[in-house]
This record gives sequence, structure tokens and C-alpha cells, in this order.
Amino acid sequence: MERTVAVVPEAGLHARPASKFVQTVNQYDATVTVGRADDGDDGMVDANSMLAVTGLNVEHGESVRIVAEGADASEALDALETVLTTPVEEG
Repeated sequence: MERTVAVVPEAGLHARPASKFVQTVNQYDATVTVGRADDGDDGMVDANSMLAVTGLNVEHGESVRIVAEGADASEALDALETVLTTPVEEG
């Protein structure tokens, strides 16, 4: 299963949003990869790695492709879409 999502947090997929994204991935029985929507399969990285996710350098407003496989794939995609489409409150 896969989904393309525009990144809403102002920080992009860095710092707090990336941490929340990786923590969410690890809550599900699914293998998840993520990459820039335009980069194809070669640009996909393991979504359970903070270093790999922040290394994508995805900025606010860019789209990412999330691919999930496993028992919880659908639930994982729903949760990850929520993380990426929710603005991060400062403070």
C-alpha cells in the first residue's frame, strides 16, 4: 500500500516532526519506507530511522511517498498521514 502526502509542518520532515514520524512508524506491525514523491523507488529510505528520514531534507509543502507492507499497513499509513498533515505547535 502507498500514499502520497504533502508535508504541512513548517519545519518540514526535520526535528520534532521527523521524531514523531519515526515514533509512529515503530508503533505498527508494518515495514514502512518514505521518500520524496518525485524521486521514485531509488529515493526511498527506511522510515524507522531518524537519520534516514531527516536525511531526505524534505521541506514544508513538499510531497512524500509513503509505502507500507504488513499486517498494520493501512493503519500505519493513516497515522503517518496525520503526522505529516498536522502543524507542529511551537512552545
